[in-house]
Amino acid sequence: MTRRSEDTGLLGLWQEACEGEGEGLRRLVEHLVQRILGEEVSVFLGAQSYERTDERRGYRNGYKPRVLKTRVGKLELQVPKDREGRFQTELFERYQRSEKALLAAIAQMYVQGVSTRKVKAITEELCGLEISRTQVSEMTKELDEEIAIWRSRPLEEVYPYLVLDARYEKVRRGRHVVSEGVLVAVGISEKGYREILGVWTADTESEPTWSDVFGELRERGLRGVRYIVSDDHKGLRLAIDRYFQGALWQRCQVHFIRNILARVRKGDRARVLELLRGITRACDLETAQDALKRAVEVLRISYPEVAGLLEECGEEILTVYQIPAEHRKKMCSTNMLERVNQEIRRRTRVVRIFPDDASCVRLVSSLAVEINEEWMGRQYLDMGETQELTQVQQFEQR
Repeated sequence: MTRRSEDTGLLGLWQEACEGEGEGLRRLVEHLVQRILGEEVSVFLGAQSYERTDERRGYRNGYKPRVLKTRVGKLELQVPKDREGRFQTELFERYQRSEKALLAAIAQMYVQGVSTRKVKAITEELCGLEISRTQVSEMTKELDEEIAIWRSRPLEEVYPYLVLDARYEKVRRGRHVVSEGVLVAVGISEKGYREILGVWTADTESEPTWSDVFGELRERGLRGVRYIVSDDHKGLRLAIDRYFQGALWQRCQVHFIRNILARVRKGDRARVLELLRGITRACDLETAQDALKRAVEVLRISYPEVAGLLEECGEEILTVYQIPAEHRKKMCSTNMLERVNQEIRRRTRVVRIFPDDASCVRLVSSLAVEINEEWMGRQYLDMGETQELTQVQQFEQR
């Protein structure tokens, strides 16, 4: 009966929020967070309230009030306590890490005189009070210490697969605003779990830049890389060849297809896309190679430039056929990072222009830590057949 009443209340809050009432949205989030706290302490104690079970590891001991400041308003919560004082919720820390980074970025803009009155208003809306230089300093120091530990952590797993990507953010340099590259490296371990290995900023995607990234990853313990997916960038390719000799390189199929379609007339794109799908969706390497030859022949008359590109670079998108078939759909492109980029974009568009490089790294790294925690909750690939890849490489190296 109690749960039915709770669900009815939740439905009412949901309807109120959907009708556009700001207070309704705040109350809805507050209600959901409170229920999450209740479930969290139940898992910690091994029992629901008043439940008798042999697995019980302790007892509840009331609540303590806690205010969580969010972008939908202040959430007034009751955090459960246990008799021995061992229960510590992870909810606030996981949520507030990126919230603090976002707030710190905006606050820095305000303190450094870069912002407008609107930025000041946003800052006050997020934290409920006017931000001082001291508060910004304390906030950023705490975050930077935590992020520095994460960015320098040893890489103890073996990562057969590596996915590399870059996006660009606006960063202020003195009186100018520049486009700064944010480089991201993701590894898939032998156990089949994804992990963001690191985040870096750089002026360009040059060979020295990526060499610095790979050198740092090596120093932290990166090993066992046998297959790499990335876009076709000259500096990146040169750095890969230097640091990962013998590893297979797969050019991102999605970016390659977009590049091809941008070179044909709109009315012909469906036909050309079908030809390309014959290459990327083939059952094996031989079939894919046959489809590639056919596409070159078909397009040679109407689109000689496209045919030439396919003939010259088409094999670069076929490397995926050298890894187990079960892995190909997820490892043929850098699309796995699309979720990461969406989260970064959602937060960084609030800031728009970062006051400096450190602020950009702080926010993106905070998001990366949260995404890693989420990823470690589920296996991405079944790596039982990666031995097949090892045997292929050993044969090629002979």
